[in-house]
Amino acid sequence: MAVDSDTSFPGFLPDRFRQSAKPGSVLLRLETTRSREGALDGAWWPRSRDIGAELPGLVTALTEHLGPIASVGLDADAWDDVPARLVIDGRSVHIDRYPVGDDTVIITRGDRDHFSLLVIPPQASLEAAHAAMAQAVQAGGTDSARQILIATGISSEPPGEPS
Repeated sequence: MAVDSDTSFPGFLPDRFRQSAKPGSVLLRLETTRSREGALDGAWWPRSRDIGAELPGLVTALTEHLGPIASVGLDADAWDDVPARLVIDGRSVHIDRYPVGDDTVIITRGDRDHFSLLVIPPQASLEAAHAAMAQAVQAGGTDSARQILIATGISSEPPGEPS
């Protein structure tokens, strides 16, 4: 990811991304090399835990950059009413149920090309979400999704529930 200007600091999103990143945002680090470095390939900040409402926007945004998405792996316990598949933009997208945790989704294009995205909880503050997104897309980053959420002070528990 390119740094916008001298007003950007390591660990922060460049100005152009900070201004547009809000719930419903997808931020990716796409590398054109054979081996992608880093634990995560990007971040997604859904508006809710309604997968039927949130997943179409994610898949549409990813398809523009990655090509057709075959499946999405997620922890079904973290989402409301997870179907086995959704038809998005005229294509069937299979939803795989994995115990990956509520902080990660795995996007698959083709048979074996996987992209891991940090899932920022919908209730996260703007500042914390921006910090988590910046950390998720750092080239060579080794922190897991859980480590990033902890480091940025984001709880995965909905407001009003004990942590």
